[in-house]
Amino acid sequence: MLTIVIFIWIFATIQNYILVPVESTARTAIVWFIQDIHRDLPDAAPEDVTTTYDSTVYHKTGNGQWVPEKIYNAVYDNLHDQLMPQTGYGVYEQYVQQVFLKRKLTIPFVLSVCILALYFAGKFLAGGLGRILWNASERQIMHRLPIIRNVYGSVKQVTDFLLNEQEIQFTRVVAVEYPRKGMWSLGFVTSESLLDIQDKAGEPVVTVLIPTSPMPATGFTINAKKSETIELNITLDQAFQFIVSCGVVVPPHQHTQGSPVAGQIQARLKPTENESVSKDVHSQNG
Repeated sequence: MLTIVIFIWIFATIQNYILVPVESTARTAIVWFIQDIHRDLPDAAPEDVTTTYDSTVYHKTGNGQWVPEKIYNAVYDNLHDQLMPQTGYGVYEQYVQQVFLKRKLTIPFVLSVCILALYFAGKFLAGGLGRILWNASERQIMHRLPIIRNVYGSVKQVTDFLLNEQEIQFTRVVAVEYPRKGMWSLGFVTSESLLDIQDKAGEPVVTVLIPTSPMPATGFTINAKKSETIELNITLDQAFQFIVSCGVVVPPHQHTQGSPVAGQIQARLKPTENESVSKDVHSQNG
Protein backbone atom coordinates (compact mmCIF):
# COMPACT_ATOMS: atom_id res chain seq x y z
CA MET A 1 0.00 0.00 0.00
CA LEU A 2 2.84 2.38 0.82
CA THR A 3 4.44 1.66 -2.55
CA ILE A 4 1.14 2.38 -4.33
CA VAL A 5 0.68 5.65 -2.41
CA ILE A 6 4.22 6.77 -3.29
CA PHE A 7 3.67 6.06 -6.99
CA ILE A 8 0.33 7.93 -6.94
CA TRP A 9 2.01 10.90 -5.28
CA ILE A 10 4.83 10.87 -7.85
CA PHE A 11 2.36 10.69 -10.73
CA ALA A 12 0.18 13.50 -9.29
CA THR A 13 3.26 15.68 -8.79
CA ILE A 14 4.44 15.12 -12.36
CA GLN A 15 0.95 15.80 -13.69
CA ASN A 16 0.41 19.03 -11.73
CA TYR A 17 3.85 20.57 -12.09
CA ILE A 18 5.11 19.18 -15.40
CA LEU A 19 2.38 17.63 -17.55
CA VAL A 20 -0.24 20.38 -17.18
CA PRO A 21 2.18 23.32 -17.79
CA VAL A 22 3.78 21.51 -20.75
CA GLU A 23 0.36 20.72 -22.21
CA SER A 24 -0.80 24.32 -21.80
CA THR A 25 2.33 25.71 -23.45
CA ALA A 26 2.21 23.21 -26.30
CA ARG A 27 -1.52 23.80 -26.83
CA THR A 28 -1.04 27.56 -27.01
CA ALA A 29 1.83 27.22 -29.47
CA ILE A 30 -0.04 24.81 -31.77
CA VAL A 31 -3.21 26.91 -31.73
CA TRP A 32 -1.23 30.02 -32.57
CA PHE A 33 0.42 28.16 -35.48
CA ILE A 34 -2.66 26.51 -37.07
CA GLN A 35 -5.53 28.81 -36.12
CA ASP A 36 -7.81 30.14 -38.88
CA ILE A 37 -10.25 32.44 -37.09
CA HIS A 38 -12.16 35.33 -38.71
CA ARG A 39 -14.26 37.94 -37.00
CA ASP A 40 -16.16 38.82 -40.19
CA LEU A 41 -16.51 37.27 -43.62
CA PRO A 42 -17.47 39.41 -46.63
CA ASP A 43 -20.25 37.17 -48.00
CA ALA A 44 -21.75 36.11 -44.66
CA ALA A 45 -25.19 37.36 -43.64
CA PRO A 46 -26.01 37.97 -39.96
CA GLU A 47 -28.40 35.00 -39.86
CA ASP A 48 -25.98 32.56 -41.56
CA VAL A 49 -24.48 29.71 -39.55
CA THR A 50 -22.18 28.43 -42.28
CA THR A 51 -20.68 30.18 -45.28
CA THR A 52 -17.98 29.63 -47.88
CA TYR A 53 -14.94 31.84 -48.16
CA ASP A 54 -11.90 31.24 -50.32
CA SER A 55 -13.06 27.66 -51.11
CA THR A 56 -13.32 26.82 -47.38
CA VAL A 57 -16.58 26.25 -45.50
CA TYR A 58 -16.68 28.16 -42.19
CA HIS A 59 -18.96 27.72 -39.18
CA LYS A 60 -20.05 30.50 -36.82
CA THR A 61 -19.19 30.17 -33.14
CA GLY A 62 -21.22 31.39 -30.19
CA ASN A 63 -19.54 34.81 -30.09
CA GLY A 64 -19.90 35.40 -33.84
CA GLN A 65 -16.45 34.33 -34.98
CA TRP A 66 -15.86 32.01 -37.92
CA VAL A 67 -13.76 28.84 -37.92
CA PRO A 68 -13.41 26.09 -40.56
CA GLU A 69 -16.40 23.77 -40.43
CA LYS A 70 -14.27 20.62 -40.35
CA ILE A 71 -12.57 21.92 -37.20
CA TYR A 72 -15.90 22.85 -35.64
CA ASN A 73 -17.52 19.50 -36.46
CA ALA A 74 -14.51 17.53 -35.22
CA VAL A 75 -14.72 19.27 -31.85
CA TYR A 76 -18.51 18.95 -31.69
CA ASP A 77 -18.43 15.20 -32.40
CA ASN A 78 -15.90 14.51 -29.61
CA LEU A 79 -17.30 16.71 -26.85
CA HIS A 80 -20.02 14.21 -25.87
CA ASP A 81 -21.80 15.77 -22.87
CA GLN A 82 -19.60 18.88 -22.66
CA LEU A 83 -20.64 22.33 -23.83
CA MET A 84 -19.37 23.64 -27.13
CA PRO A 85 -16.78 26.43 -26.76
CA GLN A 86 -18.21 29.85 -27.55
CA THR A 87 -15.07 31.38 -29.06
CA GLY A 88 -12.97 30.43 -32.05
CA TYR A 89 -9.87 30.17 -29.85
CA GLY A 90 -11.72 27.80 -27.52
CA VAL A 91 -12.74 25.62 -30.47
CA TYR A 92 -9.14 25.38 -31.59
CA GLU A 93 -7.98 24.58 -28.06
CA GLN A 94 -10.36 21.64 -27.91
CA TYR A 95 -9.32 20.54 -31.38
CA VAL A 96 -5.62 20.58 -30.53
CA GLN A 97 -6.30 18.71 -27.26
CA GLN A 98 -8.27 16.02 -29.08
CA VAL A 99 -5.95 15.56 -32.04
CA PHE A 100 -2.39 16.45 -30.99
CA LEU A 101 -2.37 16.22 -27.19
CA LYS A 102 -4.16 12.98 -26.37
CA ARG A 103 -3.34 11.79 -22.86
CA LYS A 104 -2.37 8.33 -24.10
CA LEU A 105 0.38 10.04 -26.11
CA THR A 106 1.38 12.95 -23.88
CA ILE A 107 1.74 10.99 -20.61
CA PRO A 108 4.29 8.45 -21.94
CA PHE A 109 6.11 11.23 -23.78
CA VAL A 110 6.38 13.49 -20.71
CA LEU A 111 7.42 10.60 -18.45
CA SER A 112 10.09 9.55 -20.94
CA VAL A 113 11.40 13.11 -21.19
CA CYS A 114 11.47 13.45 -17.38
CA ILE A 115 13.35 10.18 -16.95
CA LEU A 116 15.87 11.10 -19.64
CA ALA A 117 16.29 14.60 -18.18
CA LEU A 118 16.94 13.18 -14.71
CA TYR A 119 19.36 10.62 -16.12
CA PHE A 120 21.44 13.13 -18.08
CA ALA A 121 21.30 15.67 -15.23
CA GLY A 122 22.61 13.00 -12.87
CA LYS A 123 25.37 12.01 -15.30
CA PHE A 124 26.37 15.65 -15.71
CA LEU A 125 26.37 16.41 -11.98
CA ALA A 126 28.27 13.20 -11.25
CA GLY A 127 31.00 14.17 -13.69
CA GLY A 128 33.95 16.39 -13.01
CA LEU A 129 32.68 19.73 -14.33
CA GLY A 130 29.11 19.18 -13.15
CA ARG A 131 30.21 18.25 -9.65
CA ILE A 132 32.49 21.30 -9.44
CA LEU A 133 29.67 23.62 -10.55
CA TRP A 134 27.18 22.03 -8.16
CA ASN A 135 29.53 22.21 -5.18
CA ALA A 136 30.33 25.83 -6.02
CA SER A 137 26.61 26.71 -6.21
CA GLU A 138 26.02 25.02 -2.86
CA ARG A 139 28.83 26.95 -1.18
CA GLN A 140 27.99 30.29 -2.77
CA ILE A 141 24.17 30.16 -2.67
CA MET A 142 22.60 27.43 -0.56
CA HIS A 143 24.99 27.64 2.40
CA ARG A 144 24.82 31.45 2.65
CA LEU A 145 21.09 32.19 2.52
CA PRO A 146 19.86 32.77 6.12
CA ILE A 147 16.81 30.45 6.28
CA ILE A 148 17.38 28.21 3.28
CA ARG A 149 20.81 27.03 4.47
CA ASN A 150 19.31 25.46 7.63
CA VAL A 151 16.48 23.71 5.80
CA TYR A 152 18.66 22.68 2.86
CA GLY A 153 21.40 21.29 5.09
CA SER A 154 18.98 19.16 7.12
CA VAL A 155 17.12 17.86 4.07
CA LYS A 156 20.39 17.08 2.28
CA GLN A 157 21.65 14.98 5.18
CA VAL A 158 18.43 12.95 5.21
CA THR A 159 18.35 12.43 1.44
CA ASP A 160 22.04 11.54 1.31
CA PHE A 161 21.44 8.89 3.96
CA LEU A 162 18.29 7.48 2.32
CA LEU A 163 19.57 7.57 -1.27
CA ASN A 164 23.10 6.46 -0.56
CA GLU A 165 24.04 3.33 -2.46
CA GLN A 166 25.84 1.90 0.58
CA GLU A 167 23.35 0.11 2.79
CA ILE A 168 23.70 -0.33 6.53
CA GLN A 169 25.89 -3.39 7.00
CA PHE A 170 25.06 -5.65 9.93
CA THR A 171 28.14 -7.69 10.82
CA ARG A 172 26.62 -10.04 13.40
CA VAL A 173 23.72 -10.61 15.75
CA VAL A 174 24.28 -10.14 19.47
CA ALA A 175 22.30 -10.03 22.69
CA VAL A 176 22.78 -7.16 25.13
CA GLU A 177 21.25 -6.36 28.49
CA TYR A 178 19.03 -3.51 27.44
CA PRO A 179 17.19 -1.44 28.63
CA ARG A 180 18.40 -2.68 32.04
CA LYS A 181 20.33 -5.50 33.64
CA GLY A 182 18.51 -8.81 33.46
CA MET A 183 16.55 -7.93 30.31
CA TRP A 184 18.12 -9.20 27.10
CA SER A 185 17.47 -7.64 23.70
CA LEU A 186 18.56 -8.71 20.25
CA GLY A 187 20.74 -6.28 18.37
CA PHE A 188 22.74 -5.91 15.18
CA VAL A 189 26.36 -4.82 15.36
CA THR A 190 26.87 -2.07 12.79
CA SER A 191 30.43 -0.94 13.49
CA GLU A 192 33.08 -0.27 16.09
CA SER A 193 32.09 2.54 18.41
CA LEU A 194 33.50 6.07 18.64
CA LEU A 195 37.11 6.40 19.71
CA ASP A 196 36.31 8.66 22.67
CA ILE A 197 33.83 6.13 24.05
CA GLN A 198 36.34 3.28 23.73
CA ASP A 199 39.04 5.34 25.44
CA LYS A 200 36.71 6.11 28.33
CA ALA A 201 35.55 2.48 28.63
CA GLY A 202 39.09 1.16 28.47
CA GLU A 203 38.10 -1.75 26.24
CA PRO A 204 36.57 -2.38 22.79
CA VAL A 205 33.09 -0.96 22.37
CA VAL A 206 30.68 -1.78 19.53
CA THR A 207 27.75 0.12 18.09
CA VAL A 208 24.55 -1.93 18.25
CA LEU A 209 21.18 -1.23 16.64
CA ILE A 210 18.35 -2.47 18.87
CA PRO A 211 15.36 -2.96 16.52
CA THR A 212 11.77 -2.71 17.69
CA SER A 213 9.05 -5.32 17.18
CA PRO A 214 7.23 -5.90 14.93
CA MET A 215 8.86 -3.23 12.70
CA PRO A 216 12.65 -3.74 12.77
CA ALA A 217 13.15 -0.77 10.45
CA THR A 218 13.12 1.48 13.54
CA GLY A 219 14.98 1.12 16.80
CA PHE A 220 17.66 2.52 19.11
CA THR A 221 21.38 2.93 18.57
CA ILE A 222 23.47 2.11 21.63
CA ASN A 223 27.16 1.66 22.37
CA ALA A 224 27.95 -1.41 24.46
CA LYS A 225 31.16 -2.97 25.69
CA LYS A 226 32.13 -5.92 23.56
CA SER A 227 32.62 -8.04 26.69
CA GLU A 228 29.02 -7.36 27.72
CA THR A 229 27.54 -8.64 24.47
CA ILE A 230 26.75 -12.24 23.60
CA GLU A 231 27.23 -13.32 20.02
CA LEU A 232 24.27 -15.42 18.91
CA ASN A 233 24.54 -18.40 16.59
CA ILE A 234 21.72 -17.24 14.27
CA THR A 235 21.64 -15.61 10.86
CA LEU A 236 20.37 -12.13 10.10
CA ASP A 237 17.24 -13.55 8.46
CA GLN A 238 16.48 -15.67 11.53
CA ALA A 239 16.98 -12.63 13.76
CA PHE A 240 14.59 -10.56 11.65
CA GLN A 241 12.01 -13.36 11.75
CA PHE A 242 12.34 -13.53 15.53
CA ILE A 243 11.87 -9.75 15.87
CA VAL A 244 9.01 -9.40 13.38
CA SER A 245 7.11 -12.29 14.99
CA CYS A 246 7.68 -10.79 18.47
CA GLY A 247 9.63 -13.88 19.51
CA VAL A 248 7.17 -16.46 18.19
CA VAL A 249 9.37 -17.73 15.35
CA VAL A 250 12.48 -19.23 16.97
CA PRO A 251 15.29 -20.81 14.91
CA PRO A 252 15.10 -24.63 15.12
CA HIS A 253 18.54 -25.01 16.65
CA GLN A 254 17.69 -22.44 19.34
CA HIS A 255 14.70 -24.30 20.81
CA THR A 256 15.20 -24.95 24.52
CA GLN A 257 13.18 -28.20 24.57
CA GLY A 258 15.41 -31.29 24.49
CA SER A 259 18.66 -29.38 25.07
CA PRO A 260 21.02 -30.13 28.02
CA VAL A 261 20.55 -26.59 29.32
CA ALA A 262 16.78 -27.03 29.32
CA GLY A 263 17.17 -30.27 31.29
CA GLN A 264 19.29 -28.55 33.93
CA ILE A 265 16.79 -25.70 34.21
CA GLN A 266 13.85 -28.09 34.60
CA ALA A 267 15.80 -30.07 37.19
CA ARG A 268 16.35 -26.92 39.20
CA LEU A 269 12.72 -25.91 38.98
CA LYS A 270 11.33 -29.45 39.69
CA PRO A 271 10.67 -30.02 43.42
CA THR A 272 12.56 -32.89 45.10
CA GLU A 273 10.84 -35.98 46.49
CA ASN A 274 11.37 -34.88 50.11
CA GLU A 275 9.93 -31.46 49.36
CA SER A 276 6.86 -33.09 47.80
CA VAL A 277 6.32 -35.40 50.81
CA SER A 278 6.70 -32.54 53.27
CA LYS A 279 4.20 -30.50 51.28
CA ASP A 280 1.71 -33.37 51.31
CA VAL A 281 2.10 -33.85 55.10
CA HIS A 282 1.75 -30.14 55.64
CA SER A 283 -1.43 -30.06 53.58
CA GLN A 284 -2.89 -33.03 55.49
CA ASN A 285 -2.13 -31.44 58.89
CA GLY A 286 -3.70 -28.27 57.66
